[in-house]
Amino acid sequence: MASKPTVKWGFNLAILFCDIFSPIQSLLSNRHFQRDPMLKKRDDFEDVLEERRNSSDLRYALRCYTPVLYKGVPPCKSSMLKSMVLQSDQLHYVISQVSKETGRKTDEVQEEASAILDEMAHCQQLSTVRFFAFTLSKVFKSLFRSICVNEEGIQRLQQAIQEHPVVLLPSHRSYMDFLLMSYLLYTYDLTLPVIAAGMDFMGMKFVGEMLRMSGAFFIRRSFGGDKLYWAVFSEYVKTMLKNGFAPVEFFLEGTRSRTSKSLTPKLGLLNIAMDPFLKGEVFDVSVVPVSISYERILEETLYARELLGIPKPKESTSGLFKARKVLSEDYGSIHVYFGQPVSVRSLAEGRVNRRQFNLVPRHIPGKPGEDIHSFVNDSAYKLVRAQEENMVLKPWVLLASLLLQNQAAGPKEGLPLDELTAQAVWLRDLSRQYGAFLHWPDQMTPSEVVSSSLSLHRGLVRICEGKVQLAPEDPHSAATPEEKLLNQAVIVLSCASYRNQALHVFLRPALLASAIHTEVFNSFSFLRNMFSNEFILCPGATVQDFEEASYLLVKTGAVQVSQQEVVVTEGGHRTLAFLIAMLDPFLQGYQVVCRFLCEEATETLTEKQFIPAVRKFIIKHLLAGGLRYAEVLSSDLQKNSLAAFLRLGAVQKIKGYVGFDHLECLVGPPSRAQNTTL
Repeated sequence: MASKPTVKWGFNLAILFCDIFSPIQSLLSNRHFQRDPMLKKRDDFEDVLEERRNSSDLRYALRCYTPVLYKGVPPCKSSMLKSMVLQSDQLHYVISQVSKETGRKTDEVQEEASAILDEMAHCQQLSTVRFFAFTLSKVFKSLFRSICVNEEGIQRLQQAIQEHPVVLLPSHRSYMDFLLMSYLLYTYDLTLPVIAAGMDFMGMKFVGEMLRMSGAFFIRRSFGGDKLYWAVFSEYVKTMLKNGFAPVEFFLEGTRSRTSKSLTPKLGLLNIAMDPFLKGEVFDVSVVPVSISYERILEETLYARELLGIPKPKESTSGLFKARKVLSEDYGSIHVYFGQPVSVRSLAEGRVNRRQFNLVPRHIPGKPGEDIHSFVNDSAYKLVRAQEENMVLKPWVLLASLLLQNQAAGPKEGLPLDELTAQAVWLRDLSRQYGAFLHWPDQMTPSEVVSSSLSLHRGLVRICEGKVQLAPEDPHSAATPEEKLLNQAVIVLSCASYRNQALHVFLRPALLASAIHTEVFNSFSFLRNMFSNEFILCPGATVQDFEEASYLLVKTGAVQVSQQEVVVTEGGHRTLAFLIAMLDPFLQGYQVVCRFLCEEATETLTEKQFIPAVRKFIIKHLLAGGLRYAEVLSSDLQKNSLAAFLRLGAVQKIKGYVGFDHLECLVGPPSRAQNTTL
């Protein structure tokens, strides 16, 4: 069989590569090139459920619990913490300001502040903690095969808690996350965290108060310009940190990711957590990113339906009991990686001039300056990237990627099982070369690994006549073509949520692969900018990301670079085709939203009207065969594309409306698309 011809890029492209960064050859030979993923050593894992399966859960829950504390500070009672918050100079100042602005009596505003604090504050009780320890031990043993933790990370956390106030930042993919975190810290005899939780949970009878007594404090989803609420909330968090009463835990992404992609970080709580250091009230704050990786997510189908516009069920105690049927399911393993504690002092070195905080009394709140905002924003992106890099990928992540690409390529008759296994082995090796933190059981044959993964996710796939395909819709569950499409979309979006777990590994090379036949750096830069709402791409790191992508493509043999030319190798075609296909659903999603704006949005729309309207447009074209990817039905993708078009100036927002007068479609050359105007 004739081999595929190599593809050569012109001499000017080689010059561009050399102009952007040091010659790739020197990077390959530089042992100090820190982004070489193969140089990174990661900790080993231990299964915490192994001991639980062989000993008494009651004895575990009632054991002596004596965690090491920050500088020997004794635990703080809830009443004492509330008193410290209400007596703080900052809160007194804000109460005085609110009283002047509203004309209300100071005592009245003070009472409101006290009521807010009563609604918000946690009230940790060891008896409740022990009850949860016993219950969760039973539940976790039923749901999961193993819960694996890097014990070196636990040891680092234990040391950090003794030295500085600690902020825990877990990834957020499931309701299980905050329960799991407290369970693990109790298991390892560490100080239990105080956890920021949404008000939704407080409305759950019995359960809400149980969560409060296990360390949760409740905050409203939004409180806009409510100065008093913000002052009570921020002072509550800072009082805990300044005095080292307990680690503070919150989710940097703000909410659960329904797609398993990392979400753009929210800065409010991180600003508060860093404030005591910036104002010189503590020597340092240790921030610990934690990566929680699920082999199978409990809410996978629920998330897919939410992305298709079906509202999520309201949190309730009755709903919790109805969901107990999940206890009979197998959800595989969990890996929890406690990352290296990050010093806020070291992050701020050379970035922030803390002398500016000496110009105003500490108790007077002020809006952070541009330099502080930039510092906190950059830090947040680095912390989310740290979470991503320590996510443990399971074999099913690779299989889902391959099956989705195969389905989009043509007739949905499936992949032969042996071919899927061979492709999975190839992708396993490629992902390892790209630095993926992959958990592939080496004691099992590839066929056994693939079969085990397919069995665990049998609700999403089926094997028929030796071929593997995504599970087809139940012919009896839908009456119309649209219903059949939406049922199939649930399967596709569920699989995509697993594929998305690997996106951070392939994203940068995929952006470069998609730009490779045009003006490479300009196209890479444009795509990166357009997708900055979709993926975690650190601000100001375009050249760094381009350099990393190029390095990985050369290192894995997909391209070769010399002084005269850049060549796509014969073996590189397969790699580049895979990378382009990883990004293709997102490109098509943005293109179809753009097409909707061009063809259908002839009048102004509210943002609330936008998603149903674009969904209807997409369904029409999917049924007509004009689109390949059911993934474009995802409301997350549609919202991100709208945010990108707003940021790029292609769409204008007017008093809560999204206005569309004229929009040139973003499907032409990047240089043209960048100049799109209304």
